[in-house]
Amino acid sequence: MGAISALEKALENRWEALWARAFDKEPVELLDALCTECDSNAVVCAEGRVMVPNAYDVALAETVHDELARRGGRVGQTLTDSLIRHAERRGYEWAGPLAVHITRSSDVPNGRYRVASGVMRHVSAEGFPQASG
Repeated sequence: MGAISALEKALENRWEALWARAFDKEPVELLDALCTECDSNAVVCAEGRVMVPNAYDVALAETVHDELARRGGRVGQTLTDSLIRHAERRGYEWAGPLAVHITRSSDVPNGRYRVASGVMRHVSAEGFPQASG
């Protein structure tokens, strides 16, 4: 493992540890599920180009949604930012502008969350505000 990879892994472990302390493990599990969904749907389009879905739906059990909402409204943005970093580390390209949509659901099978992904159709990057940074 190169020095940069070791540093990235150390930072990722620190980030996950911080989340685990702050959110009782749930968002870390959500992030893992999002990353797994991303990895599982990666498609090699050409040599050196790997495309991944750009639309992610996270359905949370009502109790989980309520608990995360009570802790602050930044969970969706934090998950999105973490998914972006994951894709950058893997060298993935998005199929379009990334969107992570979080909903409250009474029919989540495991009582916690369900993650699904796809390609958001009919979306133009022109419709999204430019990121500042």
